[in-house]
Amino acid sequence: MMKKLLWTLCLAALLMGAARAETTVVCSFYPVRVLAENVLADVPEVRLETLAPAGTGCLHDFQLLPGDLRALDGAACLIINGAGMEDQFLPLLRREMPALPLVDCSAGIALTEDDHGVNPHVWLNALNAGQMALNMGEGLAALLPESAEKITANAAAFAARMQALHDELTAELAGLASRDIVTFHEAYPYFAAEFGLNVVASVTVEPDEAPSPRMIAETVERIRAYPRCPLFSEPGAATDALSVIARETGQPVYELSPITDGNGAADDYEAAMRRNADTLKQALSGD
Repeated sequence: MMKKLLWTLCLAALLMGAARAETTVVCSFYPVRVLAENVLADVPEVRLETLAPAGTGCLHDFQLLPGDLRALDGAACLIINGAGMEDQFLPLLRREMPALPLVDCSAGIALTEDDHGVNPHVWLNALNAGQMALNMGEGLAALLPESAEKITANAAAFAARMQALHDELTAELAGLASRDIVTFHEAYPYFAAEFGLNVVASVTVEPDEAPSPRMIAETVERIRAYPRCPLFSEPGAATDALSVIARETGQPVYELSPITDGNGAADDYEAAMRRNADTLKQALSGD
């Protein structure tokens, strides 16, 4: 009888542990992760993971490794930025893990196209970030119905914060003396559109791609048509080309964050956008 009782208690403990087992949700890279921290805030028994290493600026060259597939095995879903950002590895993922649900955050966002196709850096715009959170919330609520109410409320609250952030920063930047800028790479069209900036040129297409001498010369020529056109680097970016351009044009160099790395805090997006706004005020004020 005692053995039977102990067996029953052990079985009950195992079943309770299984019921409390964590659900894994994987994000493609940091910008998606920081939004997910908000959408899944206080949702019980959910563990967030990130596929790409911290600081990965773009996923165009990201390759899935066997360890990545193992990390995705058993996950509730993969949350992606969308807009083509993950197209390099999605075909392989669909082939290897066709049943894995994908939550695309870019639905309903007006996309910008350039000579290289659709620009996927949609998160660098507070209103877009709000829409991404709503898309994320809709997808996660369907996959985690027991937490759907909390997830939906979190997503709506974050979208409201993004509207407030947009209003705050738009008002702060309304009096800029100049709005012409040169960015390090082609990550800022949505950011520029939000605040009425004119991106005169980008030094390179991808953050890890060194510009050719011809690209540098063309950028220098373009900048010379503008009396005030500061250059903007990025955290961790190689600055050799920017230094050459700054020397040739006499324009100062500042730093903008593409928000591809951070401390993972729920307010990290807002903090980074405010720092970017402060940098713009410093670079483009009338002083």
